[in-house]
Amino acid sequence: MASAVLSCCYSLPTRLNNLSLNSAPPPPSSSSSSSSSPTFNSLSFSSHKHSNFNPGSLSLRVARRPNRPSIVCEAAPMKKADSAAQRHRLSEKKRMYNKARKSEVRTRMKKVLEALEKLRKKRDAQAEEVLPIEKLIAEAYSAIDKAVTRGVLHRNTGRRRKSKLARTKKRVEIHHGWYTPEAAVTAS
Repeated sequence: MASAVLSCCYSLPTRLNNLSLNSAPPPPSSSSSSSSSPTFNSLSFSSHKHSNFNPGSLSLRVARRPNRPSIVCEAAPMKKADSAAQRHRLSEKKRMYNKARKSEVRTRMKKVLEALEKLRKKRDAQAEEVLPIEKLIAEAYSAIDKAVTRGVLHRNTGRRRKSKLARTKKRVEIHHGWYTPEAAVTAS
């Protein structure tokens, strides 16, 4: 019977994790010391890193269950995971991370530019109305710096985006007369 079970284990597909084959319960007997039923050992193909057996090797262990001796056959793939598939999974994870960072930068820049545009169109704007926009600019700068530090954006791209925000803010301040460029002051 054990050889039939062993040949069955060899023909298992590698996708199966566990297969249990239970034998019939032992017949009741008067002698308690010796049993006429066969004792089954467990057959397994080990693929765990901390196992004592090499991947794909056959290991035997006794599976003791009350009144139900059984054979457990575990099959696992015998080859390592494909490195190309691993690289693909990692690159996909990094792509999603980078996409989120870039999206955050774009969103924060858009909020700043929209707030500055509203302020520019406002006729009776006050200089104190720039303060909440400066907080938005600081948050956008922080997001850009984090993206540059982590390699999501090139450092020149980060500088260019920060410069765009600063120039737009300065244009709004010039438009309302809250700031006068030094070149215009020295020329007059």
